[in-house]
Amino acid sequence: MTLPSSIDTPVLIAGGGPVGLALAVELGLRGIECLVVEPRPQPTRLRPRAKTLNARTMEHARRWGLAGRLRAAAPLPVSWSQDVSFCTTFLGREITRFTGVLGLRDDGDSPERGQQMPQYVLEEVLREVAAELAPVDLRLGWRLQSLDAAGPGDTGGGDSGGPVHATLLDPAGVAVPVTAEYVVGADGARSAVREQIGARYVGATALRPNTGLVFRSRELVSAAAHPPAVQTWLLNRQTPGMMGPIDRDGLWWLIAFGVDGRSPDFNPARLISGALGRELAVEVVSTDPWTARMELVDRCRSGRVFLVGDAAHLNPPFGGHGLNTGIGDAVDLGWKLAATLAGWGGPALLDSYEAERRPLHRRVIDEATSNMATLAPELLDDGLDRPGPDGDRARSAAAKRIEQTKRAEYFSTDLVLGHRYADSPVLQASPAGPEGRTDVAVAGGRLPHQWVSPQVSTLDLVTGAHAILTADGELGARAGRAAAAAGVPVTVTTLDRALMRRLGAELIVVRPDQVVAAVWPDAASDHGSPDTTFLDTTMAMLGGRQGAETTWTRSR
Repeated sequence: MTLPSSIDTPVLIAGGGPVGLALAVELGLRGIECLVVEPRPQPTRLRPRAKTLNARTMEHARRWGLAGRLRAAAPLPVSWSQDVSFCTTFLGREITRFTGVLGLRDDGDSPERGQQMPQYVLEEVLREVAAELAPVDLRLGWRLQSLDAAGPGDTGGGDSGGPVHATLLDPAGVAVPVTAEYVVGADGARSAVREQIGARYVGATALRPNTGLVFRSRELVSAAAHPPAVQTWLLNRQTPGMMGPIDRDGLWWLIAFGVDGRSPDFNPARLISGALGRELAVEVVSTDPWTARMELVDRCRSGRVFLVGDAAHLNPPFGGHGLNTGIGDAVDLGWKLAATLAGWGGPALLDSYEAERRPLHRRVIDEATSNMATLAPELLDDGLDRPGPDGDRARSAAAKRIEQTKRAEYFSTDLVLGHRYADSPVLQASPAGPEGRTDVAVAGGRLPHQWVSPQVSTLDLVTGAHAILTADGELGARAGRAAAAAGVPVTVTTLDRALMRRLGAELIVVRPDQVVAAVWPDAASDHGSPDTTFLDTTMAMLGGRQGAETTWTRSR
């Protein structure tokens, strides 16, 4: 195949990890052409750092039509375990356990449950999907060499200026120029895109080193003394850490806290025996020294260049938020880029990416840092393995401390499903709503899940464009006409009045990412019908053509 001397593309995505691929899927399903360049020919299988897809990520997968495909590929089905265990060693005494963790249990808040899945499996599936989407051009072995960050596309905020020029290197090292309307850096913590636009991380690095290991032991499952758990915390002095299965075929991960895997004294066999509580035949597959970082980039955008995922934010891995937050970045930016390239998205739409996502990045970093404050070394007690009353007292005290310090890490629905965007230029300006609520519709929050029929969730009513939900057919028609006049594509769905009452509104406008853009009535309005000015202003705001200064007036 003869390669072109130059490439033109609407969107260049630097980085084909899970976040870059999620962005490509979001764009591809909306018919937007994009070029994804990724240096690695194959996903990195030896360092399965991210292991949890939370319920919100699985809701995105459901909207893409991929939830079932991901679950079929997952080595551990949800039914295998929904628990986290705290033990002295993996084969030793269990102190306590949490059940229904990480959104793995059906609590009625979502049509989807979380899914345990190594990052490389997710990446393999998304690579397959990207290759199936005609608008997506996935080039493996390619990398970004340089970006004309000082060109006409670099205008700071806003969307003025011309396209961005970049240089790629193909697998043979041949330079290929590319021109893109937009560039997205999804190229991780060592982001070349971030460097090219002069953005930098601001934050801190933890003092304690850690080391991850992957090992194989087929006899470990049958030797376990306790019911299965997706994670087991290890409270002993030889290997204070945590571990869990990658699959059901004998592959395991282990994190040892306070251990420097680069030290000449590093002994992986000793660490594994300390984790297990006795010697077993194991095969060490890989080791991965790392240190937690709490860093947020000083800006996520420079003109037509954007940063997503680890290129924009890094947080400790406690709570399972990092990868999921990155996929949320891809969804938020993806539909806004698609709207802009389709011609109906105005300037404020892309401005809203940074306005909405950066506060969430900060919150995720803060919560993950709080989760990191108490790890296995902080939960140690020499009496945990003692028999008799002294040991019982030590284990009881440890269980209470675990309940106090670790529950928030594993039960975070208020963050995963209940986070609310505020101060966005494309969301309804209204009084502060109930942060953390998942059952009523509020502007800036995710649309609450309710079953419309046995297989259809309210979230399923958002099928690509904005959705208007109401029990009043005439009101829905008026809102639809206002959207058409503003050039904003919408679908209008008339729901049962009882269902709308449960959602807490008479009219709900939902964005393509299932985030509520506007509700009527809100907490500050009286009942009645929204007037024409409200509808027109709201639809212009949704298209990014007017700021969120909407006022609510009663129709006369």
